[in-house]
Amino acid sequence: MTRWEKHYIWTTVLTFGGGTVLLLLLLFIHINQGSVSIAPSVILEAIFQPKDDLAHHTVRFLRLPRAIIGILAGGALAVSGSLLQTITKNPLASSGTLGIHAGSYFAVVFASVFFTTVAGLNGLFVAFLGGVLTAILVYILAGINSSNPVKMVLAGMVITMMFSAFTSLLQIFFENETAGLFLWGSGTLVQNNWEGVQFALPFVLCGLLATLSIAKSLDIFLLGEEVATGLGQKTNRLRIITVMLAVFLTAVTVSVVGPIGFVGIIAPHLIKLLGFRKHLSILLASFLWGANVLLGADVLARIIDPSFSELPVGAITAFIGAPWLIWLIMRRKNRSYSGKETGVLVGAVNNKRFQQMVIPVLLFLCMITVLVGISTGNEGFQVVQTIKSIFSNHDPFIRNMAIDFRLPRLLVAFVSGILLAISGYIFQGVLRNPLADPSVIGITSGAGVGALLFIYFGSITATWVPVGAFIGAIIAFLIVMMLAYRSEFQPTLLALLGIGISAFGSAIIQIIVVNSEMAVASSLTWLAGTTYAKGWSELGYYLLGPLIVFIPIVYLVSDRIHTLALGDDTAKGLGLNVVKTRFLLALLATIIAASSVATVGTIGFVGLIAPHMARILLGPAHKNLFITTALLGGIFLMIADVLSRTLLVPKEIPTGIIIAIIGAPYFLWLMHRSNKIKI
Repeated sequence: MTRWEKHYIWTTVLTFGGGTVLLLLLLFIHINQGSVSIAPSVILEAIFQPKDDLAHHTVRFLRLPRAIIGILAGGALAVSGSLLQTITKNPLASSGTLGIHAGSYFAVVFASVFFTTVAGLNGLFVAFLGGVLTAILVYILAGINSSNPVKMVLAGMVITMMFSAFTSLLQIFFENETAGLFLWGSGTLVQNNWEGVQFALPFVLCGLLATLSIAKSLDIFLLGEEVATGLGQKTNRLRIITVMLAVFLTAVTVSVVGPIGFVGIIAPHLIKLLGFRKHLSILLASFLWGANVLLGADVLARIIDPSFSELPVGAITAFIGAPWLIWLIMRRKNRSYSGKETGVLVGAVNNKRFQQMVIPVLLFLCMITVLVGISTGNEGFQVVQTIKSIFSNHDPFIRNMAIDFRLPRLLVAFVSGILLAISGYIFQGVLRNPLADPSVIGITSGAGVGALLFIYFGSITATWVPVGAFIGAIIAFLIVMMLAYRSEFQPTLLALLGIGISAFGSAIIQIIVVNSEMAVASSLTWLAGTTYAKGWSELGYYLLGPLIVFIPIVYLVSDRIHTLALGDDTAKGLGLNVVKTRFLLALLATIIAASSVATVGTIGFVGLIAPHMARILLGPAHKNLFITTALLGGIFLMIADVLSRTLLVPKEIPTGIIIAIIGAPYFLWLMHRSNKIKI
């Protein structure tokens, strides 16, 4: 027996034998946890010699179903992640990173609000439909034939942002209908009987058997599509079958325990690190260790929160998985993510007369938006009365509403939009990434954590909440910078690390919201981003300083942003210190975005859309690109502010959700353009 054969045997025994022993140990620990202490002997008796008493019923109908569903869900998610990583040739692929969870969750919430029931098979069908739709969108957005891990994960992030905004909208306006879905939406293994296990078991087993039946085909697929086609394999059919199986396994878990992320990344990579290369072994071992990961996460959740107030297990898997994702990115940084990159200076060059008209038209649109905004309220559009009241005090009430409430709110939206747009403008140039904005670098997630931590510790007044958001954003940025330092701030690496930090921050946010006494709807409103009740004080304290100090600085160094966007080699050839310049510009963009997030919450999409629209109007490197981007961002957020308080009077939609609803069709249109850019 060769040394390699001995190593393989020991690895197999450790993986399957050790994994089984660990699973049994975790199962026993998990069943023994609870608000009521039950002796181990009673637990064993309840399993093997059940009696009709409370302790035995607690074990058999509450704790044991929860543990079993954890095993099934963890195994299914791990197999799903393994399938997606193989078929996309993307080591970062999973149902969470590709947005499939977000699509399935939105579909279930939507059906819960507008249809009678989504339980059982209906819930599975709805979740599966939402997952398939999301997978198709991600594939189209990333490019059907693209196996670039950065582009695919960023596409998944954009789709996740879009569906999360729609889900938040439903949860805010249908709080009663979705009241029981928030904890489930964070991922929970809570079971009150065996119905969930009985429902999921046959589907998970069928899905596992189906994946094992294509294991050899997946081995051949990894040899390369040309080789696989030469051996008679129909690669397109295999790709469709594999994605459908991955989505199906995800949908089963989402319909029973909610969206739980990162299990599909952790378990398959553990197995591959141990040296397994054949898919039959990878899939079986992934199922076993996926069960260990999820069951262990639930054990850890109840150790962290001994009050047993149901810490969401999805947040714990993110706690474990986000550092794992960051480690994986850093480990593979020199092999996977530093390939050929291109600039983001996209856009058609229009004729000079058209270009000269852009800024005057935007300024006119800005004034019209302000006029409409200060003249519109619960009583409708009152432009004549408002103008008379302002200039001749025709109606003091209307005048006060326009000057003291609506105008400062519009100005807050305008300046916040400028800051977010300029931040996105910087990040897209610095990262050479057409999908970059403050969300990609983890700023909005860090700001959300900082703000909610200040809210959670109730002795701190609301005045300090923006300070918490600002501090959180800066800390998130500095963490990303420290992690990226060793790789000389590679643009794609920065984007991926930002995603990891965002996931970690989102886990903290889930824990705070679920376990605090704050109302879910009010928390979601702030997290979605809102200009509600913003006035002169917010404008003066948090926005005017960055607008007056930092925006002119960015304008003066905008030529360096354009130089970086051309690529590192070109920038170095022009005498630019790439690493230092990238860090300083990214820090400047973070401070600018943090000021906005601290004021109006975690509004996304503005930093993505405004720079793109400016390049479309003016071309890739026009001298007025900076000013146009700023005006577009400000106008965009002002329009969203007006719509947020007028569409569903007297209710108000969070401004961030309006932005997402407007931005989503733009991204569907942008798919065709972004597929031409190799990130």
